[in-house]
Amino acid sequence: MSSIKALIIDDEAKAIQTLSLMCYYYIPEISEIKTTTDPAEGILLIRNFNPDILFIDIQMPRMNGFDLLKQIVNPEFSIIFTTAHDEYAIEAIRFSALDYLLKPIDAEELRNAFDRYLLKSRNTQSDKLLYKNFMHNLQVKSKSDFKLALPTMQGTFFYKPEQIIRLEGEGNYTRFFFADGHTLLVAYTLKNYDSMLVTHNFIRVHKSHLINISFVSGYKDNILIMADQSAVEVSRRRKEDVMAALKKNS
Repeated sequence: MSSIKALIIDDEAKAIQTLSLMCYYYIPEISEIKTTTDPAEGILLIRNFNPDILFIDIQMPRMNGFDLLKQIVNPEFSIIFTTAHDEYAIEAIRFSALDYLLKPIDAEELRNAFDRYLLKSRNTQSDKLLYKNFMHNLQVKSKSDFKLALPTMQGTFFYKPEQIIRLEGEGNYTRFFFADGHTLLVAYTLKNYDSMLVTHNFIRVHKSHLINISFVSGYKDNILIMADQSAVEVSRRRKEDVMAALKKNS
């Protein structure tokens, strides 16, 4: 493996020191780390140091992490956001299948994020598409216009939630069923999408099923009939919540 360079941009010197030490102990693959508390200097470092990975804080005075990234055309690095706040912007990040770490950073989560970087780094074109989608999600006026990035073995695809009829968990994978009739198998668990899509008219109806309420065409004997004529079982413990959601949506 070639040497991996990392750049850390954070307005808090203590946060930089902590993350640098964690990288030293838990990510020995990183051969060189540069750091700065100044976003303007960070832009120069990105251009001159050419990092493979950028760890960047979201909330910084004068120039936040998103404003900084808007000044970088065609980035050649992977991004791992760091933040102390589980905020609106996190949804844009998650929809774009990019990584973030909540402060205080957990060692295992840091290592997992790096392992995902190793997998994605084999497909730089996919990484650029994820970044482009992220910038789209940042710039739209409403969360309803977010596009969900779905990385698959065949490539990365982007869909609005309103195009998705339902999701079905298949072990560590999730199968998406779309309004146009096709499906995609994505290497993320159903739980990953449950928390993301709950604010987009989706509800978990079974441990293996997440459905878009807008596509429910009927209900009988604990079975939902979807617009594509598929039948989805409603678990006993979720029945009350599902009934309430259907009533609200009617």
